[in-house]
Amino acid sequence: MGARVVRRVGMAWLWASTIGIVIFYLRLMWESWLGMRLARRGGGTALTLAARLPRIAVIIPARNEARNIRRCVASLLGQTYPDYEIIVVDDGSTDTTPQILAELQHGPGGSRLRVMPAGELPPGWAGKPHAMAVGAAAATGDWLIFSDADTLHRPGTLAWAMRMAQQRGADLFSGVSQLEFPDVASHVILPVVVMGITSQYPPAQVANPRRNTAIANGQFLCIRRAMYDAVGGYASPALRGSVVDDRDMAAAVKRHGGRVVLVDAADYVSVCMYRSLGEQWRGWSKNAYAGSRGGPLVFGLMVVGLPIGTILPFVLALVGLVMRRPRLALAGGAQTAAILAYRTLLDRQMRHSRWWGWTHPLAGAVMTALLAHVAVRQVQGRGVEWSGRIYQVAQGMPGSSPALTRPSGL
Repeated sequence: MGARVVRRVGMAWLWASTIGIVIFYLRLMWESWLGMRLARRGGGTALTLAARLPRIAVIIPARNEARNIRRCVASLLGQTYPDYEIIVVDDGSTDTTPQILAELQHGPGGSRLRVMPAGELPPGWAGKPHAMAVGAAAATGDWLIFSDADTLHRPGTLAWAMRMAQQRGADLFSGVSQLEFPDVASHVILPVVVMGITSQYPPAQVANPRRNTAIANGQFLCIRRAMYDAVGGYASPALRGSVVDDRDMAAAVKRHGGRVVLVDAADYVSVCMYRSLGEQWRGWSKNAYAGSRGGPLVFGLMVVGLPIGTILPFVLALVGLVMRRPRLALAGGAQTAAILAYRTLLDRQMRHSRWWGWTHPLAGAVMTALLAHVAVRQVQGRGVEWSGRIYQVAQGMPGSSPALTRPSGL
C-alpha cells in the first residue's frame, strides 16, 4: 500500500513538473519572440534625422581595459556622425590603458577624444557610476551615450541611434548588442544568461510605461541630457552606489515619466564580454544577486529551480530510454523538446548555432553552482567583486536603496 502511494505521488510530481517546465519554456519562447518584435520595430523603415543634429557625448568608463580599449575607441573615432565627442574616464587603471588612450589622441580623429581621471572614489559610491558621473559632468552633448570598453561600434552607429531615438520618441534608448563568442564557455553559458534576463525582465513589461519593470543595456545606453539631469544622473543617491547601474537608470527614467526604449543593435554594436570560464564566473557573480528580482527567497528558489528546469529533463529522458521506462522517457522527452525548441529560437536571435542547445544542461550546472556560490558569499557577508573592488550589496528591485553599503579593496 505504501509503495503504491509513493509511486502515485511520484507520477503526479513527474507530470506536474513536466507541464510546468513545458509551460515555462513556451512562455520564454513567447517573450523572446515578442521582445525581438518590439526591439526591431521601425528598423526596416526609412529614417531621417531632424534638421538640427543633436550633439552627442560618448562616455566610456575604463579601469584596466588595455585588452579592449583600443578597439572600442578606434571604432568610435571612425563614426560618420558629424557632431560628437568621446570622453574616456580612467578609473585608476594600473595597466597600459592610459598609454593606449594617449596614442589614440594623437591618431586619426583623436581631437574628438578627451581622457580624464575619475579621481578618488568617494564614500558611498560604486566605481563605475562614479566614473560615468565624472564623464557626464564634463560632457557637452544634448545626448549622452554610455558605452563599455569591451564594445565595437560600426561606423554608422551614432547616426542610427539618433534616428531611432527620434522615431521612437525615447528619453532613454538602449541597444541590445551582438554577443561575441570567443571561447567554449561563452557558447555554453551566455544563452542561459540571456534566458535568465528574459524571464525576470519580460520585454513587453519593459516597454509598457505603466509597468515598473525596467532594464537597459549598459554596453550602449543613450539618454537625453535633459532627462539625465532631471533624474539626478549617476550622482543621485539611488544610483551612485548601484552595481547594476543600467537597470537602475532605466528604472529612474520610468519613475520620472520618461520613455524607455530597448532595441536590437546587433547590426551596429558588438561586445566581447568575457574570454574564459573564470571571467564568466567573476562577471556573472556580480550581476546574479544584485540584478535579480524578488529578494533572497526568490533567489533561493532560483538555486533550486534552475537544475530542475535545465538538467533534470535531459536526465529523465536518458534514464527513461536506457532503463526502458516509457513514462520517464515521455516526460523527459517532452521537457527536452520544449527546451530545444526554445533554444532554437533563442540561438537564432543571438546569431548562434542551434547545436549549442544540447549544452543546456551543462550551462545549467555551471550557473547553479554560480548561484549557490553567490548565495554562500551573501550569507557570509563577503559581498561581490567588481573590477578589483569588493562591494556589500543589497538585493532589490530597481530604484530601491543604493546597492553599495561598504566598498573595500582597491
